[in-house]
Amino acid sequence: MTASIYNSEGILPLEHSPPRKICLMVEPTPFTHISGYSNRFKEMLRFLSKAGDKVNILTVDQRTPKQKLPTTLFGFNIEHTHGFTFPLYNHISLSLDLQMKGRAMMKKIRPDLIHVSSPGFMLIPAMIYARLMRIPLLMSYHTHVPMYAEKYLGFMPAHKWVAWALLRWAHTKADLTLCTSPQIRAELLENGIPRVDVWKKGVDSEQFNPKFRDYETRKMMTDGNPDDFLIVSVGRIGAEKRIKDFKPVLERLGPNARFCIVGDGPQLKELKRYFKGTNTVFTGQLLGEDLSKTFASADVSVVPSDTETLGFVVMESMASGVPVVGAAAGGIPDMLKDGKFGYLFKPGDTEEFLKKVEKLRDDPELRLKMGAAARNEAGKWRWEDATSFLRNVQYETAIKNFEQRS
Repeated sequence: MTASIYNSEGILPLEHSPPRKICLMVEPTPFTHISGYSNRFKEMLRFLSKAGDKVNILTVDQRTPKQKLPTTLFGFNIEHTHGFTFPLYNHISLSLDLQMKGRAMMKKIRPDLIHVSSPGFMLIPAMIYARLMRIPLLMSYHTHVPMYAEKYLGFMPAHKWVAWALLRWAHTKADLTLCTSPQIRAELLENGIPRVDVWKKGVDSEQFNPKFRDYETRKMMTDGNPDDFLIVSVGRIGAEKRIKDFKPVLERLGPNARFCIVGDGPQLKELKRYFKGTNTVFTGQLLGEDLSKTFASADVSVVPSDTETLGFVVMESMASGVPVVGAAAGGIPDMLKDGKFGYLFKPGDTEEFLKKVEKLRDDPELRLKMGAAARNEAGKWRWEDATSFLRNVQYETAIKNFEQRS
């Protein structure tokens, strides 16, 4: 009997396909900040390097001094093109590549595939280069534009219609679109975007691990009250994350409940004013082991955002052995099985949100049981498997679609 070349998860070996030349056009930059989006691209590049692929990278970063911009990662060259700070979200930089660095890069290496992140302005030069040079084009979709339009452009008439029209205009040009959850894939297909697949998820279960639970970290997170019930929120701090939704829940949990907000973003100053007078600690952005400790030292993690295309914070909490109470929206339900690894609640429903958090507050044994189950589940999500499927199946599919559409 012939032995299978697939692993136990049905994934081909990483190096199954021969090495390819890839041009990665990505904005905002994943190389000078910490986020789930950043981790995804870094882990992808780590395993593409291991597989022997050659990747040339074009990105933009207007906020980091030029002398501090990274020039290589895992042996791959990183080039930066000129861009601009996005007016509605001034923590990110975008670009139309008016310097045409991408064009020069592609003429030099003649890639087998262009992989461009979406949404963003760099989609436009990527589409032009792909069309003019006849190169297969894969788009990976990371931010759910219709939901962000609701948060930031809700004052404009027909804002969601415009958002979907722009997405259709761009993504119908792709030979394959990757999104980050089955829920988002279904929504893209329903709204007229063809050729959509799911980019498999992964989490570093060594970095995010219950072993990092730490008394001193917990003491810091609770403002010197480590025996109190500790809830944590980790991630970029922006209006779309709906962190404000937790204040009425926190106030009704009583004086022995503590809330710790970890991260940075455009809404930080506003949230500090909003939560003033409550049992809330702001740590700012944390990295490395300090970040691992904040995840593992909490009793519960809350993710009230209804704009998550995946929800890396959910995976990182689960890998840390911490149950999650998250919004039943976007990609979160794909990972967070209600009643098994934590609880889901309807976004904006304060009563349901409170009820789910109270269940975990009042039952320490349930917290431990759910945390252990969550940790076990997260151990199945390996970045090497996700990248193997990407390069052996999804890149191959994009190339075949290109050939069929030519």
